[in-house]
Amino acid sequence: MKKGRTALSLALVGLLLLSGCGKSETSSGSNEADSGKEKNEFTIGISQFAPHPSLDAATEGFKKALEDKGIKVKYDEQNAQADMNNTATIAKNFVGDKVDLIFANATPSATAALNATKDIPIVFTSVTDPVGAELVEAFDKPGKNITGTTDNHPEATKKTISFISDEVKAKNIGVIYNSGEQNSEVQVKEVKKIAEDKGAKIIEVSVSTTAEVKQAAESLVGRVDAIYVPTDNTVVTALDTVIDVANSKKIPLFVGELDSMKKGAVAASGFSYYDLGYQSGVMAADILSGNKKPSEIPVELPNSLKLVINKKAAEAQGLKVKDEWKSLGEFYDGNE
Repeated sequence: MKKGRTALSLALVGLLLLSGCGKSETSSGSNEADSGKEKNEFTIGISQFAPHPSLDAATEGFKKALEDKGIKVKYDEQNAQADMNNTATIAKNFVGDKVDLIFANATPSATAALNATKDIPIVFTSVTDPVGAELVEAFDKPGKNITGTTDNHPEATKKTISFISDEVKAKNIGVIYNSGEQNSEVQVKEVKKIAEDKGAKIIEVSVSTTAEVKQAAESLVGRVDAIYVPTDNTVVTALDTVIDVANSKKIPLFVGELDSMKKGAVAASGFSYYDLGYQSGVMAADILSGNKKPSEIPVELPNSLKLVINKKAAEAQGLKVKDEWKSLGEFYDGNE
């Protein structure tokens, strides 16, 4: 009996030693990965809040930057279709899939991503007020795992509202926006201040979904001299309905970015969202290559700004284009 126990004990010791060796090898492999072992391909989860030209362009610019930097990437590209609930689901799925980086295109997507993870690197773009949205502490101190680019150039809104007031002579300016979008709330507050300084009055109309946008535009007929749409994801997604009202009722329409201006608005002071996305892509490349951490990359503003006037849209909306406007910006005639 004693001999049997001795044999059994030796067998158990052998099994424990083998088990220990197995754990040691697994641990060693994990440590190699965590220590920055070079990967052949990274997985990036793209969360875009809504399908519209500016956000689409930003996503394309982001991808091009990574391509130019030689970073091999597999994309999991998701669009929330302007639904706040979808942004949370998308972010949680990315975390569950353990993607290497999340690219959040627009404020709701960035907020959902940061709520879902404090570990996976997040790079955002098309965010109007990253500090106010509590995405970052400050532009130069973004946070542990997040950084990106803002689409709120300090002079953009001022240039457009000043043009509406000084050149179009609008006294009553209608603004359509989704009050549920934090970025829009910030912009409307800024618009009201600029308009007040110019002696103009802002008439606000708030929507919750894209289905309400056309009715909101129609409610401004007879009450305003011009309409302004900020970089609001909900309204821009349904911008065609606002353009239809502006054209049929001869109300000059102005917008917060150049891609929407090209669709049929009179003017916008803006920049290329493709270029903005590209800036974010360069940040992502630095993070994935191990050159920098998100906390080491300050939030960036757009690199350029210009006022562009759409001559065709102006004529369609009953506004005579003046030659002297050339000194204020440049004309858009429908060609890129």
